[in-house]
Amino acid sequence: MGSSGTERADRQARPLDGFTVAVTADRRAEDLLALLRRRGARVLHGPAMRTVPLEDDAELRTVTEDLIARPPQIAIGTTAVGLRGWFAAAEGWGLGTGLAEALRGARLLARGPKVKGALRAAGLTEEWSPASESMAEVLDHLRTFDLRGARVAVQVHGDPLHEFRTALTGAGADVLAVPVYRWLPPEDPAPLDRLVDAVLAGTVDALPFTSAPAALALLAHAEARGVRDQLLVVLRDSVLVACVGPVTAAPLQALDIPTVTPGRFRLAPLVDLLCHELPARSPQLSVGGHLLALRGDLALVDGEHRPLPPASAALLRRLTDHPGRVVPRTELLRALPGPTGAPHAVDSAISRLRTALGAPGLVQTVVKRGYRLALEP
Repeated sequence: MGSSGTERADRQARPLDGFTVAVTADRRAEDLLALLRRRGARVLHGPAMRTVPLEDDAELRTVTEDLIARPPQIAIGTTAVGLRGWFAAAEGWGLGTGLAEALRGARLLARGPKVKGALRAAGLTEEWSPASESMAEVLDHLRTFDLRGARVAVQVHGDPLHEFRTALTGAGADVLAVPVYRWLPPEDPAPLDRLVDAVLAGTVDALPFTSAPAALALLAHAEARGVRDQLLVVLRDSVLVACVGPVTAAPLQALDIPTVTPGRFRLAPLVDLLCHELPARSPQLSVGGHLLALRGDLALVDGEHRPLPPASAALLRRLTDHPGRVVPRTELLRALPGPTGAPHAVDSAISRLRTALGAPGLVQTVVKRGYRLALEP
């Protein structure tokens, strides 16, 4: 008995119990999935892309050889993981010393502190780094230079930085893009299809992104399926979109998708942010003498977990969206997932909801009008 009580307390302590989180990451996906599951989330994984291994990337090797043959006057590092991978791949090709020497003679700009750390680990020292970690600030700084005829190497990281590179070219620079990571569509698109379908169906509570390319790849996949506009509506209105940092958030914010970002740009703070934001979106209500909260497909009644079938969760979500207000049967009918049929489907679903909650008095019938939560002042 004591063991069972302990297990129940552990389950109730997990902040993401009941929530469904969709993950599109390819690299380091297992770390993120494990962190989310440990906190109780149901995880839907559909990689939006796959990474070309650096050591197998002939294009990166060609660019590296070109950079060594004609060293740049200015070099810009944008991601720490990209730089570390590039240096490791160059060592494997026998080009490590040549790459370090070519960069040592350049004016090195680092987009952020992690990039500075990667440069220093390679025996290099940056000349300047923006406080904001913004490429816009990097560009403003570069505009103070005379770039006419200067060879500028820019490490790109999936986002090709077209506008940034175009601005440098317009200022007279000879720009060399270093494609440290290249991504291709997933070999099996079925998991990503299922993820997109779940988001569109309203069964996903949060989408955390760990890279801008993953976000762009998701939108490109939706566009290829003809559902991009529908996906944008859901991401703007219904799903919590969390990004590991401002670089990841930028292309989503450009599409008017609200995003949240942790104070520290790491996986663990990103998951901690979800643990705070998702429950905060499900306030606890005093209803019929009980404390009620809805978390995804899980109702908390006086702190006790009450799993809900999809139809029951959909109806309770609509009722909690309008606490205390009478919600007409026609509106509740539209909220039911899948083919709903006649209006009496709402009455049957409400009956099942009351049973699932274990407290029938939480949902009141208002004759000839609809249903409401028995909200207390």
